[in-house]
Amino acid sequence: MNYVLMIGGMALVTVLIKALFFILGDRLVFPPWLNLALSFVPVTVLTAIITPMILAPHGKGPELHWRNPQLLASLIAVIVCVLSRRQLLTIVVGLLSFFFLQWQFSM
Repeated sequence: MNYVLMIGGMALVTVLIKALFFILGDRLVFPPWLNLALSFVPVTVLTAIITPMILAPHGKGPELHWRNPQLLASLIAVIVCVLSRRQLLTIVVGLLSFFFLQWQFSM
């Protein structure tokens, strides 16, 4: 029963925090420095999710070698992104290079 109350309490707190921003709407104004800081949150969260998957794809510690297809494909995707500045091209090249490298290393 304690776990149910704990999960329910966490859900209530989460909903109230999110609802507060919708209820207050335009009356809630953040300072410019906070708006700038909040603009980096999506990129930071995405990086925190993806980096362990690239560096330790099997969860057994870092795999920093040339036979890691995730690492090589991400490096290729970064190079394509820097050179082209086109998101769709970066995604396509990154995925194709990952699948090709994974196929090549499985032989």
